[in-house]
Amino acid sequence: MALLLLVRHGHSTANADAVLAGWSEGVGLTDRGRTDVGRLASRLTDAGTDVARLVTSPLQRCRETASLLLPGASAEVVDDLGECHYGAWTGRPIAELVSEPLWRTVQDDPSTARFPDSEHYAAESLAEMAERITSTVRRIDAEVEAERGPDAVWVAVSHGDPIKAVLADAMGAGLAGLQRVHVDPASVSVVRWSGGRSMVMAVNSSGGAIRTHQGAAKDVPAGDNTIGGGTG
Repeated sequence: MALLLLVRHGHSTANADAVLAGWSEGVGLTDRGRTDVGRLASRLTDAGTDVARLVTSPLQRCRETASLLLPGASAEVVDDLGECHYGAWTGRPIAELVSEPLWRTVQDDPSTARFPDSEHYAAESLAEMAERITSTVRRIDAEVEAERGPDAVWVAVSHGDPIKAVLADAMGAGLAGLQRVHVDPASVSVVRWSGGRSMVMAVNSSGGAIRTHQGAAKDVPAGDNTIGGGTG
């Protein structure tokens, strides 16, 4: 099957403010984010990667990332690559969310976690998000292989939790393994499906030094994974 490069959007204004962006409007890349994505774009260029298809979440931070990653390429917006719908948690500081009882469910039993309803933002469970994203990337992967062959490479720009869900599924860990995966902004993870099996080729690759901390870690209990994929 084709080779999928899963790219998390670059460092955003919500990452800088340590809030759970979700589907909030107006969350774009910071200067740091644009620089980091530019570095990733150079890695793709240096590798001579011929990208058969570029797809992106509809949210601003992902669309900006896609345009910087492959300048001149036409990015296809796919709604189902969007962030998890966090409902009433949307826009709230991570420092507040860690004290909510639901936080522990998200960390310890993500398959049962559903975010609270809101008048302003849609809400879904982590299981619904995981099904949405995994079925979408598998569908597109099959389309790319049918159109361009088994050696084709394609890129999906998405968000922390959706990318973690794809990786956990590809590793065979399922949703129970969601919080055992970490992906930084402007990182790339690589997955290939072949012969009914999935293989994770790389996780959280940024091309720089290995980071030993997460942003805003002071707000998050030891061993927990920041909802939304990190704020650093």
